[in-house]
Amino acid sequence: MSNSESKRGNPLTLGADREAALHHAAQIVLRAWKDFDHAREEEHVPSESLITRLHEPLPKSGMSAMAGLDLAAEVLDTSLAQSRPRYLAYIGSSGLEIGALADLLAHSYDVNLALDARAASLMDHQTLQWLGEFLGFPSGGGAFTSGGTISNITALVAARERAIPGSRFNGLGNAKPVVYCSADAHYSVRRGIELLGIGSRNVRSVPIDSERRLAPAALREMITSDISEGLTPIAVVATGGTTLIGAVDPIDAIADVCEEFGIWLHIDGAYGLPAAATQERASAFSGLARADSISIDAHKWMYVPKACSAVMVRDRNSLVSVFSHEEAYIPHDGALLNAVDYTLEYSRPLRALKLWLAFMVHGADEFRSAISQNLQQAQLLHDLATATPGFAVMPFRPALSIVPLRAVPEEVADLNAFNTALCDAIQSDGRVYLSQAVIDGEVWLRPCFTNFRTTEADVHETLAVIVELTKALRS
Repeated sequence: MSNSESKRGNPLTLGADREAALHHAAQIVLRAWKDFDHAREEEHVPSESLITRLHEPLPKSGMSAMAGLDLAAEVLDTSLAQSRPRYLAYIGSSGLEIGALADLLAHSYDVNLALDARAASLMDHQTLQWLGEFLGFPSGGGAFTSGGTISNITALVAARERAIPGSRFNGLGNAKPVVYCSADAHYSVRRGIELLGIGSRNVRSVPIDSERRLAPAALREMITSDISEGLTPIAVVATGGTTLIGAVDPIDAIADVCEEFGIWLHIDGAYGLPAAATQERASAFSGLARADSISIDAHKWMYVPKACSAVMVRDRNSLVSVFSHEEAYIPHDGALLNAVDYTLEYSRPLRALKLWLAFMVHGADEFRSAISQNLQQAQLLHDLATATPGFAVMPFRPALSIVPLRAVPEEVADLNAFNTALCDAIQSDGRVYLSQAVIDGEVWLRPCFTNFRTTEADVHETLAVIVELTKALRS
């Protein structure tokens, strides 16, 4: 009997298969979790039969829920999964288990936080306060969003309104706005500036120092020059952990410049900001509480599944001033504000639940411990690579958990081509998954530690695989 036949006229229900399907899904999830406990020795690739299935036309009738779940599991098992302990490419979620369960609950209840959702709205606010406390930022309000790009855009639109009052209604008019950020700032800053009508040509790339941090003295000079030419500074975006190498801009010194000129200071901490909660790196984020706004992707270095970003502001009214509105279909009870009055998104899933439940189950100290372990793993790989002949590292220690390294065999003329081939070989080998990055025109390998499952043994194995494949390429 097909699944459709078992429903007896009730479409889009699992019918008699419901409990069995839930149990079957739980077994698949448990099997995946156990598989994530240890790194694979090779990557699984899609079979020819699966590839064929993934090119089939839209089905007119369905299959059994169990068969569908098995097919989905095969797709996922042959996909690149950042949850694996030696997946060190890019910066992403590592699929915290309690977070995955929270997502199942959130999606099952499907609460919408556009308006007041009673307990869920209270929990959303509580989680934001907890996150601010964890990081050391006095949050006056904010929202959970789909990612760092939306979080940054949310902060920048508030900054634009403060610098050019009424711009949400009138546009930019005759204003000539500019925004400042590090030359290594994430592309989402430029993307946001483009979407806000400011134009990426009006983004000032501030020079960086020898450790690739924004230089406050150069920032002050650029702002002074721009104001003298009749330009309007909108915001300075400091980066709390660049995507390229993990550099943390000197927030305190940048805050001094922003206060001097009355400019909004936003901290893009999508990747690195969780390190502010650790004893090892708290000092690197000195001045964080002075920022007007911050963004952080909890689905990166706080391990919860995507999507769970957050934007926080010191003054919630800065968001209300750009997002609040009156619509006949949105109830307003006196001074009560709905989430749509201070957020960009209307349909807002309960993203906070995964982080709230993770704090409830694990506590803040376990998060600090896991982040500290990743910091230590980065230092370990840096030291191992430094002591290995034929490899180069940055001329300074890792600021956070990204460790650029590069094979530099003496007999190789084109080191960029060699390291590109080395990265390809590592990805094809499958024991470790790395990505590459171009730093000042040079191709580097870019291991990044943001997984709570990664161990010291994985660090040693990572370098061993790199050395092994380097020797194979040389020969």
